[in-house]
Amino acid sequence: MITPTSSSEYPHFPVMLDEVIKICSPSKGGIYIDCTFGGGGYSKKLLKFPKTKVIALDRDAFIIKISKDLEKKYPNRFLFHQKRFSKVNTVVKNQSVDAVVFDLGLSSIQLKNLKRGFSFNSKDKLDMSMGLAVTSAEEVVNNFSEQTLKSIIKILGEEKEASRIARNIIKTRLIKKITRVDELVSIIEKSKKKNHRNNINPSTKTFQALRIFVNKEITELVDGVINATKILKPGGKILIVSFHSIEDKIVKYFFRNFSSSRSKPSRYFPENKDLNISLFDKYKNKIFKPSNKEIIKNPPSRSAKLRYAIRNKNEFIYPNELVNKFKRYLDLERSHV
Repeated sequence: MITPTSSSEYPHFPVMLDEVIKICSPSKGGIYIDCTFGGGGYSKKLLKFPKTKVIALDRDAFIIKISKDLEKKYPNRFLFHQKRFSKVNTVVKNQSVDAVVFDLGLSSIQLKNLKRGFSFNSKDKLDMSMGLAVTSAEEVVNNFSEQTLKSIIKILGEEKEASRIARNIIKTRLIKKITRVDELVSIIEKSKKKNHRNNINPSTKTFQALRIFVNKEITELVDGVINATKILKPGGKILIVSFHSIEDKIVKYFFRNFSSSRSKPSRYFPENKDLNISLFDKYKNKIFKPSNKEIIKNPPSRSAKLRYAIRNKNEFIYPNELVNKFKRYLDLERSHV
């Protein structure tokens, strides 16, 4: 068990802060939900507008001190819940909100604390829990079958050499339990073919896969965006900053296929209500990316993409098509709970 320490040791940079605030339009006030509080960057900026109320969520116990400080500063305007953001619809009662913001992936606070086990440079325990997780990366690599490990690494990490990595993990753990980050890094490096043209760390995709699996990030994202849509007022906005292709695929599919501008199937097809759900106004498929200046200041932001959609006046109908589209990922995450 890792004891939470002060997160002030690990400065956090909210990604595309100016763009997020501009889209949220908080100058007229309203209720805003920050689904990934982290260092509190978005919440703090939104609270600078005097008529705003911010409700924040984060699963990570390491950042509770920051939230307490903000609750003291804005006792009537800021409220924090240590919850997974899939539960976003439970933090408001009989209220609709003006905007819901998701900043997916790791925060600087999590990555830079080597004891958490997210960084390739760590020599500490293989953990990778963002908080409120039921398993750890150590448990996954030491207890799961070769086929399951291969599926996790290949599907969630999009790693082409997943078979070799999974096989070598099994071989290693038969001799000695894998407990530290550097031990796993060594296995991955020995398993991967050398590619001198690739500047990406060889462990990147495997670490992504394990982190996603441990934290059930695909399930969280799908449930989170659905439940956020439930509580948006007409004209309310859902903003999502994603960092890898699986996340962006889900966000793009949801916004595009549940928008009033969605292209309809052939007129010869029978009417199917599930295929004609419209939850958002016309979606423009506009992607925002960090400026060069921001990337220099915060290099991990280089892969970030910001998309947003605007809720329409239609009654909420559960988007089964979204769940079915990404069933492969969801089933993998839910197969070992």
